[in-house]
Amino acid sequence: MSAPDINAVRDYLLALQDRICQQIEQADGSQTFVEDKWQREGSGGGGGRTRVLTNGAVFEQGGVNFSQVTGDSLPASATALRPELAGRSFEALGVSLVIHPHNPHVPTSHANVRFFIAEKEGEEPVWWFGGGYDLTPYYGVEEDVIEWHQTAKDACDPFGETVYADYKKACDEYFFLTHRNETRGVGGLFFDDLNQGGFDYCFDIMKAIGDSYTKAYLPIVERRKDTPYGERERDFQLYRRGRYVEFNLVYDRGTLFGLQSGGRTESILMSLPPLVKWQYNWQPENGCPEDELYQRFLKPRDWLSE
Repeated sequence: MSAPDINAVRDYLLALQDRICQQIEQADGSQTFVEDKWQREGSGGGGGRTRVLTNGAVFEQGGVNFSQVTGDSLPASATALRPELAGRSFEALGVSLVIHPHNPHVPTSHANVRFFIAEKEGEEPVWWFGGGYDLTPYYGVEEDVIEWHQTAKDACDPFGETVYADYKKACDEYFFLTHRNETRGVGGLFFDDLNQGGFDYCFDIMKAIGDSYTKAYLPIVERRKDTPYGERERDFQLYRRGRYVEFNLVYDRGTLFGLQSGGRTESILMSLPPLVKWQYNWQPENGCPEDELYQRFLKPRDWLSE
């Protein structure tokens, strides 16, 4: 079994951040990412590169963050399900991104790939990969959702017959707002604690998923970015963005890990949308386009077999 190679992971993640930023800039055609390099303050060490694009022609805001942090002990969010890791030093590195478009007919998308290693003197290191991506439409289009999932499946298929189905199921379960009894969007892929099969095999899975994100997302952006919309659609988009905020601040493990480990707050919260609204007890009218999102898209479905 091959030993973990943190430098190889770091090199890949930095290159992935570069490629994704270049492709997003090209798709926007107006604005470029502004880079903010930072060093971790307080206990532990490390830092990262936060890149943010704002007020573009297509994207209202997009953030693509690379971070590499170390610490003397893992925070509670990382040891809650694995208490045997308590007291170990750690190193965590990854790329995380969220893209918020202007046009309500273009979905919001999120992706993350990451690597953790936890060490303790006299014991073997414990390491694992995690990540995935998911799609959050405001006005669903089945063609787009099917293509999104097909691209995700194509990325997973070389690694086993059940990988896509397992990661798709995990995504539906993870990106679920229990207090709303609804999914955040139409899912995608989610995996965590991946170390079966050795480092090289697991690293290849992470790379395949990281590399396929823009292949899945940007064709949808291109098809929908010029769809006409008005105040009604924009208002619904801002309302639904509230669900995004609720999930990230209540459930998201990455947000909790970053805050609990003393990470950089501005980089951790860059995933939040620039504009959002809440309305008390709002419900769409039966049969309207907004209701279609709830009835047809915000429920786990086997998109490819249907």
